Amino acid sequence: MNTASASGRSDSAGTGGADSSNGILAEQLLRLTRRLHRIQKRHLEPLGITPAQSRLLRLVSHYDGGEAPRMADLATRLEVVPRAVTTLVDGLEAADCVRRAPDPANRRVIRIELTDTGRATLRRLRNARTDAAEEILAPLTAEQREVLGGLLNALADAPAEHRC
Repeated sequence: MNTASASGRSDSAGTGGADSSNGILAEQLLRLTRRLHRIQKRHLEPLGITPAQSRLLRLVSHYDGGEAPRMADLATRLEVVPRAVTTLVDGLEAADCVRRAPDPANRRVIRIELTDTGRATLRRLRNARTDAAEEILAPLTAEQREVLGGLLNALADAPAEHRC
């Protein structure tokens, strides 16, 4: 039997149920994301690093040993405006985690290098992230964690046309 919802849509052929389930799943994912962010932030606070700075520091570390990234490279990879990267680098530079260095081929270009302090901070960040993950995953059994990992991989590895 067709029933009209409050929005005036018909719930025929079970589509209303699927839309409702998807909406609930989306809300659950958003709640989990906010919870994960709060927990991660709490674990990073003692290090004096924000989640955004942590992300930038990890990104710079991927270049370690190769050519250091330009500010524009970091902005592109982080999907933020260059000004946001400047603010993050300022904070990390003040904490002696990164340093600005002129590009040897083009002195107008500034590259961001990891410092020894930055490498030590990265090790502490990894521990903080592990602790945060343990806290968030604590209610799950090992089997549930494995299933969740598979589901998250399926979502993360979805073809580009299904991603945001």
